[in-house]
Amino acid sequence: FDQEFNGNIYEPWRFEYVAYDSINSHIQRRAASGWSNQDEAEFESTLRLEADKIDLFITRKQREIDSRIAYCERILVQQRPLLAQSTTNGLFDSMDDALTEILLELNDLGKFARYNFLAFKHLIDTHTKLTHIDRQQLLVEISRKKALDRQRFDVVLVKVSTLHDMCRQNGQERTGNAAAGGDQNAFERATAKYWVHPDNVTELKAILLFHLPVLVFDSTKPFEASDSAISSVYYDNPEFDLYSGRLQRDESAEAIRFRWYGPMSSKSIFIERKTHHAPWLDGASVKDRFRLSENKVNDYVSGRYTAEQYAAEQRAKGASEDSVQQNYFIASGVQKSFAEKKLDPVMRVFYNRTAFQIPGDQRLRISLDTDLTFIREDDIKRRNGNWRRMDVGIDHPFDYLPGDQVYRFPYAVLETKLQTHLGQEPPEWLTRLLDSKLVYEVPRFSKFLEGCAHFWNSRLPLLPWWLDQLTLDIRNAKQPKGDFTGLSRSKMSTFDGSFDTASVDPYYGKNTPRSSYAATPAESMMNDSRARLTGGMDYTIEEAMDEEERKARKAAKKAAKKEKKERKAAEEEEDELNGFGGMEKDEKKKAKRDLELATRLEPKVFFANERTFISWLQFAAILLTAALTLINFGDNISVTSGAVFFGISFVIAFYAFGRYRYRAFQITTRPHLRYDDLYGPIGLTILLTGALL
Repeated sequence: FDQEFNGNIYEPWRFEYVAYDSINSHIQRRAASGWSNQDEAEFESTLRLEADKIDLFITRKQREIDSRIAYCERILVQQRPLLAQSTTNGLFDSMDDALTEILLELNDLGKFARYNFLAFKHLIDTHTKLTHIDRQQLLVEISRKKALDRQRFDVVLVKVSTLHDMCRQNGQERTGNAAAGGDQNAFERATAKYWVHPDNVTELKAILLFHLPVLVFDSTKPFEASDSAISSVYYDNPEFDLYSGRLQRDESAEAIRFRWYGPMSSKSIFIERKTHHAPWLDGASVKDRFRLSENKVNDYVSGRYTAEQYAAEQRAKGASEDSVQQNYFIASGVQKSFAEKKLDPVMRVFYNRTAFQIPGDQRLRISLDTDLTFIREDDIKRRNGNWRRMDVGIDHPFDYLPGDQVYRFPYAVLETKLQTHLGQEPPEWLTRLLDSKLVYEVPRFSKFLEGCAHFWNSRLPLLPWWLDQLTLDIRNAKQPKGDFTGLSRSKMSTFDGSFDTASVDPYYGKNTPRSSYAATPAESMMNDSRARLTGGMDYTIEEAMDEEERKARKAAKKAAKKEKKERKAAEEEEDELNGFGGMEKDEKKKAKRDLELATRLEPKVFFANERTFISWLQFAAILLTAALTLINFGDNISVTSGAVFFGISFVIAFYAFGRYRYRAFQITTRPHLRYDDLYGPIGLTILLTGALL
């Protein structure tokens, strides 16, 4: 590790790293001559001081990065519409370069935090080995207080990625839920995970069923309740190396589980392995698995049943050579991890899964896991070293288990899977559903990490970021986007007087834009905690701006100032036209506010205008009928009168149409003016009186 640590030091920040070499040599030197209580106190004090130094540096750099991001966001979102097209094109290039630099610095800062944490861990391990004094709790305390992990940068990365994507799209945000982060499985699916409150599970299922059918794996037999049960036994070692690797997303970090579907009597066990940035796939993350008979699992774990024997059996059954080689690769890799990492069962995860998918169409799949329960497996009720405990079935909620052996997760978990490598985009209805309050997004949520963090909280230096979110009421914790209303009973009766049982949000046809990553309440939480860490420190980035950014900022300010003057002049002119010129400033604002409230437009205003137009047309039609009667059936005087009435009816019709159009224009553009017709009725009376005379 010494060589790895020194080889990964970022030179501009060299003196900000933990003084690993000097502390390590001091421990070895003092331990050789006899470790005293004073040495122990100095060791603890030194580590705490080093942790304070590192945390202060990370906080300061993160503060600078936040300021630079805020500047880029302000330019792109607020001031970009005020700039000319020629300036805007240069602005996107400038901001793209600035955001790229921020991403690179965030990557360096993430490595800085990670290697310093590993340095602390190795120093404490060396101390424990040489002095036989276990100080693991000191590492836990330091890591939690100073947040020496890369999770603290996740929210910033999401924001930078969104702005960076906006620059690449020339200001046009992508639609759809691109927050689908996380690992991809063997089918190259991009996934996103959400918590669902139990109150919303039924409604969510109903909405999903409007668009996707429930996927039934075996349609040849009747569906049973046990068919939806999924159980998985996860493996790790006493140091929780697999947990730490998955939490920190280390290269080639593994998660190994044995999974079966349905009851405990299931004969097929799936040996699954998730690998983050697998080296054999050029850095792609993958989930692979193979099937094993239950009666051979114990022998496989112990090494008595080898991957070579498994491959030979597969060939004897007539499996293709490609399939044999692929399964052999997985089986040998998992068995190697068991031998090298000393893995044992630590926890079982149980849930009932409902999958929504069009049969045969792998592009979109949605799964909803309910009754999520975590059960300890570490040497509890596992007779003769069996790979799983046999006293637990699938009878949720497992009331017969002691409280310290079972953890019932309070929410259901929704997972969306898209085949993004085929260009699949989330459908609009799904985008609008995920923007609603029915679901609460939790990026990178992991059942394995959640269960470990619950059962072994005091032994783990680093914990998942979402633990604080469990205290929130997720039904009201996020502000929904768009106007999605979910399921609701119809307010309109049908022709027979009954009511529709339910209806889906009627606005699915609307185009609801969605940025690359959906913001979560974790952002505000992390910002608040960051503010507490940084206290009153303030940094400026004026010195860091290049000349092109300065020009863009100057142009934006100039354009904003010009628009403000023009808007103010227009408001003053409107005040003069409306008779507000002689009022004092406060009185003028009050009068305008009262006038706006009094003239708020409603649909009934337009309908009233239409009814008035129709009334005039009805009167014109009556006159036209009388005129035609006089012309066709009267004498010469009657024909003359009929012709006059005929002309008056057309005058009234054209006048009514013109007045209708003018009044509609008034309502739309100048709602504070009068709508009544002062001269039309007077003119109509004069015409009719003259015709009668």
